[in-house]
Amino acid sequence: MSETVFTYAAPALKFGRGAADEVGHDLLGYGARRVLLVTDPGVAATGHPARIAEQATARGLQVTTYDRVHVEPTDASMADAIAFARDAGPFDAILAVGGGSAIDTAKAVNLLTTNPGELMDYINAPVGKALAPSQPLLPLVAIPTTTGTGSESTTICVLDVLSLKVKTGISHVALRPRLAVVDPSLTVSQPAMVTAASGMDILCHALESYTARWYADFDAKQPEQRVPYCGANPIADMWSEKALSLLAGAFRAAVRDGDDTVSREQMALAATFAGLGFGNAGVHIPHANAYPIAGRVRSYRPEGYPADEPIVPHGMAVSLTAPEAFRFTFDADPGRHLRAARLLEPDADLGEGADVLPGVLTRLMRDIGIPNGLAEVGYGEADVDPLVDGALKQQRLLATAPRAVAGEDLAAVFRGSMEHW
Repeated sequence: MSETVFTYAAPALKFGRGAADEVGHDLLGYGARRVLLVTDPGVAATGHPARIAEQATARGLQVTTYDRVHVEPTDASMADAIAFARDAGPFDAILAVGGGSAIDTAKAVNLLTTNPGELMDYINAPVGKALAPSQPLLPLVAIPTTTGTGSESTTICVLDVLSLKVKTGISHVALRPRLAVVDPSLTVSQPAMVTAASGMDILCHALESYTARWYADFDAKQPEQRVPYCGANPIADMWSEKALSLLAGAFRAAVRDGDDTVSREQMALAATFAGLGFGNAGVHIPHANAYPIAGRVRSYRPEGYPADEPIVPHGMAVSLTAPEAFRFTFDADPGRHLRAARLLEPDADLGEGADVLPGVLTRLMRDIGIPNGLAEVGYGEADVDPLVDGALKQQRLLATAPRAVAGEDLAAVFRGSMEHW
């Protein structure tokens, strides 16, 4: 039997300039008195977390700050945050202030301070045991300071497992934040490359969820078998289409001029809308490929990110195989791929065929300074097999692809992504 049911869920949302100033009131509404604030050193240096903590303290809350979040978290960095929280707790609520790294770390802290075990018990199979939490989690309030990851809306926590050189995650509905507070004024401090990479994450969230396998094309599930990623569906489509329209008008402008407040607000809206879409429909090949691309980095150090170690930022890693991935998935639903391309370039005469959406993407990537393919971040032909192996471990994501994906298909995508223009 085919599936006849799709699901939709989202956190409560507070959006707008100045929204972060109200978080003390919001936390009191959840009965909180002792709060753990989770952030990273770069965001801490902007002063945003300290200001938010002061405002919460003025409301009578006791705030303890953990500011050692690792950009692109690892199992080791999350273990450090969990140990800190266990020693400093107990807490009544968790407050994440930062990009996806801070929000994902806060999700792991929330899970492992309320439930027994260690990270590998909950990490998705086949890397980990994929256990479900047995105890309720604390209220988590997420305040993103980047426009891209959508982690404030989703059930996903992403991390690198250092010993395996693979990026993977934890996925469960209990990880979704209770409240997302999206304040565009906090994103003005993003460097241009962070805006570009994070924006490509927004774009791929919207494109992948919009082109994902249709929910009714899956086999029917029992209630206990349902997962957050249920495939493309009418509600997720609405959010994805709006995100693409916003990106068409704002993305290049936001990268070009970080002080363009209108573009910043539209990017924040696009990130929120895309998160509300993909957090239910799911993502597929570009995100599956991104995990080994980021996990196996050797020496690449992008401008605007911490320079103390090599990194391929998540959104950049996602974008690097996106043109080839959407060329591969085109035949599954040509109409959707062409519709997405026209939402992104509404005034262009784009034509028809499998090259249209990849062409739109490569023009955008070139304009905003994304590297010209995998070769520019240090990969070559000898890396294709290990990259494929890493992507094949992401079966939770590949299951949502609109076409069946074999190893040779992924190898062709990786090879075709070494250089885009």
